[in-house]
Amino acid sequence: MINSLRIGNLEIRVPIIQGGMGVGISLSGLASAVANQGGVGVIASAGLGMLYRQAGSDFLENSIRGLKEELRKAREKTKGIIGINIMVAMSNFADMVKTAISEKADIIFCGAGLPLNLPSFLTKGSVTKLVPIVSSARAAKLICEKWKHDFDYLPDAIVVEGPKAGGHLGFKLNQIYDDNYSLEHLIPEVVAVVKDFENIYNVKIPVIAAGGVYTGQNISDFIDLGASGVQMGSRFVTTTECDASDEFKQTYLNAKKCDIEIIQSPVGMPGRAIRNGFLDKVKLGDKIPIKCPFKCIKTCDISSSPYCIINALYNAFKGKFKNGYAFAGTNAYLAEKIISVKQTFDEIMKEYSLRKA
Repeated sequence: MINSLRIGNLEIRVPIIQGGMGVGISLSGLASAVANQGGVGVIASAGLGMLYRQAGSDFLENSIRGLKEELRKAREKTKGIIGINIMVAMSNFADMVKTAISEKADIIFCGAGLPLNLPSFLTKGSVTKLVPIVSSARAAKLICEKWKHDFDYLPDAIVVEGPKAGGHLGFKLNQIYDDNYSLEHLIPEVVAVVKDFENIYNVKIPVIAAGGVYTGQNISDFIDLGASGVQMGSRFVTTTECDASDEFKQTYLNAKKCDIEIIQSPVGMPGRAIRNGFLDKVKLGDKIPIKCPFKCIKTCDISSSPYCIINALYNAFKGKFKNGYAFAGTNAYLAEKIISVKQTFDEIMKEYSLRKA
């Protein structure tokens, strides 16, 4: 039987964190279903301002309202643990963090940049746990040192995301296929760094493996390497409760291994996505006419961007792949059918048990 995971005073019966997937892929529907199975359900905050557009208010206001609404919906469906994924690179990063804390989200997962000031947003009586997402032991050490020095606070857990993840990656192009940067190498390195802080300050900082984690066998392997749990995204896309359109889910079912490729995102980072006609046009140099009413990502230069990333991901969420594409982890092609989150957990646990037998 797989051991439970503790993040602060939160007891996570099944040590699986559902990855935050924007725009709109992991909202209250998927998050609450995962939480009901004993894992951590995660709402992606990216793009909520588009999903909750309202006349007379702007993208930033709509994002705050959308996050509050998604948390409310999730809590109506579960008494389990609900987290929020907030990217440092988002222009409304501070607003989303403040909202998640004030609304008493259980956990904030924070990546796409180093969240060096994240504890500064905590208020007296805050219950929200803070979990940075890193791609190296160096980043984990830097965050621990900075948080402890500036805020007398250490991460409640650390997610280590390797180069097999879907979406934006915290690696240079030449590192993505280099074994020295593989998750199998990163986990022991981060565990060793964290152990020093645990011993000095008498705390527990669980390390969570992420990026390409798809099966129960994968979970077993990373726990053997020192991880206390895993984060899984792509595996939950092909579930009935996933908030994406049926067309989005079908893209995963149709994908072959060769279809999952590395792209260069307009936000200045490499990413992993499922190849389609839209991305082929971009490669040929087509520039999709764009205006930018959102200014959603700090690092996005609209003057040189071939397309608007948030519009492309929103279109994919709605199933409009003529003008968008799906991010996906390296193992997304393994999906064969749409099943419930409960059935997915059952399959993962069976895979884990077989590995341990």
